[in-house]
Amino acid sequence: MKKEMLQTPAIMVYMDALEHNLKKYHDAAKAAGKQVWPMIKTHKSLEMIDMQEAAGADGYLCGTLDEAEALCKKGIKNIMYAYPVASDVSIQRVINLAKNSNFIIRLDNLDGAALINKAAADAGITIQYTIIVNAGLNRFGLKPDKVVEFADAMKQFANLKFVGVSSHPGHVYSATKHDEIAKYVADEKNSIATAVKGLEAAGYKLDIVSTGSTPTFWGSLDDENIKIYHPGNYVFCDYIQMSIDIAKEEECALAVYATIISHPDDETYICDAGAKCLGLDQGAHGNSAIKGHGYVKGHTELTIYSLSEEVGKIHADGPTDIKVGDKIEIIPNHSCSSANLTSYYIGVRGDEVERVIPVDIRGNSTTKNA
Repeated sequence: MKKEMLQTPAIMVYMDALEHNLKKYHDAAKAAGKQVWPMIKTHKSLEMIDMQEAAGADGYLCGTLDEAEALCKKGIKNIMYAYPVASDVSIQRVINLAKNSNFIIRLDNLDGAALINKAAADAGITIQYTIIVNAGLNRFGLKPDKVVEFADAMKQFANLKFVGVSSHPGHVYSATKHDEIAKYVADEKNSIATAVKGLEAAGYKLDIVSTGSTPTFWGSLDDENIKIYHPGNYVFCDYIQMSIDIAKEEECALAVYATIISHPDDETYICDAGAKCLGLDQGAHGNSAIKGHGYVKGHTELTIYSLSEEVGKIHADGPTDIKVGDKIEIIPNHSCSSANLTSYYIGVRGDEVERVIPVDIRGNSTTKNA
């Protein structure tokens, strides 16, 4: 079946680009003697986990406990959860994960640690944790020079085992051009180095030193301290990665396929893909380089300037050959958002539809755990 026959809107994944991206990142890490534990919130698909396994992933970082549980059920051993937990339900899920996998949680506060430690003691288990280091995003984590103090305080919790440090230099998404990325790489390296050196001087052994984002991956791959990298967006890439020259257009594997359905005036066109396909993200953490709500492939004169839930309004800046009935392909600003808005991807190779790939690790977990 040709892709032109697809019902629109459709969220497509170009398989050649996806396979290229997997090979590019995993081969580079292997050559550097490093491990990749991808952040899987980007794709939320067990089939893509299989592809990452084949490419050489050593473990996985999860953005939700649903994702962690799906990996555990699949038999994956090395599972890290990106955030602390504090609710009774989430803590019990962490207990179950720790019983059935090599599970690692990230922590940055004593109050939450006390809650988890009590539950672990009641269950008769020990839970591994890394300390979150604030690399500059100023979301989770401790300042690098406060990590030793926190590690010392954590010794009171007999059922929590310190295994290392983790960070996420997500503030790199404030970069508006490639030359600015080096600053965020330096933040990442320096924060990790301060934490590692302080902990080692205090006598701590670090089995895990993990960090990462797709934009900082290449600049930090040679770091002497970092052992594990957590790119997520690398599987698909998107307009944000294009805007800071981390990915070329042909490396953007995910695209929203849409049809022009109206032309209300000379400069305005409307397509049948809206916020429920593209999301409303115009640049994570303050990126001002993004123009509109996605990049229309082959039509630099077009800007998607407004989204309703089901349709997008497009402005033509000058002459265009686009017309009602034409199909367009849109590279989303943020592929993770688009991926979370669909239950399946249409896998395409060239112009041929190859297969449907389920997005089977998303959604609220209340019904699973009720």
